[in-house]
This record gives sequence, C-alpha cells and structure tokens, in this order.
Amino acid sequence: MVKSFEPAYLALLRSGELRRRVEAAYERMHSCDLCGRKCGVDRYTTTGACKTGVKAVVASYGPHFGEEDPLRGHRGSGTIFFSWCNLNCQYCQNYDISQLGHGEEVEPEELASMMLSLQAQGCHNINLVSPSHVVAPILAAVLIAAEAGLRLPLVYNTGGYDSMEALRLLDGVVDIYMPDMKYADEEIAYRYSRVRNYPAVNRAAVKEMHRQVGDLVLDEQGIALRGLLVRHLVLPGGLAGTPEIARFLAEEVSRDTYINVMDQYRPCYRAHQYPPLDRPITPQEYEEAVEAARRAGLHRFDRRQTRLWRLIW
Repeated sequence: MVKSFEPAYLALLRSGELRRRVEAAYERMHSCDLCGRKCGVDRYTTTGACKTGVKAVVASYGPHFGEEDPLRGHRGSGTIFFSWCNLNCQYCQNYDISQLGHGEEVEPEELASMMLSLQAQGCHNINLVSPSHVVAPILAAVLIAAEAGLRLPLVYNTGGYDSMEALRLLDGVVDIYMPDMKYADEEIAYRYSRVRNYPAVNRAAVKEMHRQVGDLVLDEQGIALRGLLVRHLVLPGGLAGTPEIARFLAEEVSRDTYINVMDQYRPCYRAHQYPPLDRPITPQEYEEAVEAARRAGLHRFDRRQTRLWRLIW
C-alpha cells in the first residue's frame, strides 16, 4: 500500500518529453505501426483495419462502476469508450461501438476536457477503453489535460494486440496497464478475432507493460495507483486457453500478477455462427479456469466477478 502518488506523465510533462512523444506518435501515423496489425497506411489520407483516421472517435464517457474493484472503488472509474477497434472479435459484446463505429469524432482538446470532467466528478482514474488505435490523439489530450491540472492515474484498457512502437511512446505516460489476454492459440485467435500472431504479439506486449509499471500497487483504500492488471475472458469449450495463459503469466511475468478471470461471456454479434461460442460458459468451465490459474501459481484475483457468478447460479 502507498499513501502518496503522482501520475507518471507529470515527470514527462515537466521535462518536455511528453510533447515530443505527441509529435512522434502523429509522425508514426504516416506509416502506421501503432497497434499489433502494423498496417503501414498513411492515416492522414486513408484508414487501415481500425477504420480510424487521425482523430479519435468517442462513443461515450463517464464514471463506470462495473470495472474491477481496484479501479471502480467507491467513486467509479472515469471511462472513455473509443469507437472502432484493431480487433474484429466475432462475439464482441460492444460490437455497435467496436465494429459499427457508433460515436463522434473529437479533437484532442475535447478529449482533454472529458478527462478533466471525469476528474471533477471524483473518479479514481482515467480509463481509456480500446485505445490501441488512437495512441496519438490520446497523448495529445493527456498533454493538454495535464497542463490544465489533470492528476489522475491513466488506465490503458486494451484488447492486448499492441505494438512495441506504441508501448515505447506510452512508457512513463501510462500508470496502469489493463490488457486482455484473449487466446493462447494463434489459429483460434485468427478464427474468432481476425488477427495474425495474437499470442506472440500479446505476450510480448504484456511483458513490456509489466517491465514499465510492475505488479499492481494499491493505496490504503485498495484503489489501484500503478501496475499491471490482466483480464482473461473464459470462453466456451476452453477456446481461450486459460492454462497456457496462466502459466505464461506466472512463469514469465510475475506470480503476483493481478488477474480478473472473467465469467461474463454471452453470445453476441456473430457468435451464433461459431459454435461453441453460441452458448454461455458453464459454471464448471469457469471453475476449471480459476483452478487452472491457481495451479499455475497466480493468487491475486478480482473477487467480485466470482462472487457474482455464485450468486447467479
């Protein structure tokens, strides 16, 4: 537990490095490699797989009380939901945002205003949801907001298909990395999310995230300040590969990794076309996934999801 905290980006703001990171991120969009796809398109003239140009598209923002316990606390996590995505998950529960792109294009100044508004509402952090394809406008907004008084931790809430080029730009900016670890198998990842080499890209990204911020650190009230928090959604039929992912985290990252083994899968979007994704997971499948994580040596779990499951069933 720690009692005093300063967000990482303030040191870069004072040194002038944050402004240089903004410039570098926008330059990289001329031949974009700011997510795991590395499309190489010039986003000033066209769009790649993420269907996003230079400006971010925001679906909604506000205090969110459905996140993990260390993020939501008692005042909520200040979430900003970005539209579009660098993944194409055939079962996405937010497909209207991620695949259909519902939302409004915003300038960095507007994005900064959202961050400051969430801080004024008392949120514990700024939670950037699906940020991988909009790293440049996020950095620009953080610069503007930090100059105007933003002092909350930044949460990078990602599908986990992140490039090393983007993560280097985010080093010293992001306080809390919250990546998904969706799949252990490359072919399954391509079939259900339409991306190549997901396990390799994902594991390299998670290791780099941990190198930057370490294990999750909480304040005296149990609120996250800094570190890595991994999300792993249990899929029907063992498709997510929980045992392999748990072993990777325990053996190659840290046995103290804070993990949310998520139980809320339900068929959405095109899931009915891809059995066994056309059904919810069973209580037994979920318990087996949690036990696999424990056997691997992991011991820091988000408890809320497990309790909710047992209340429902």
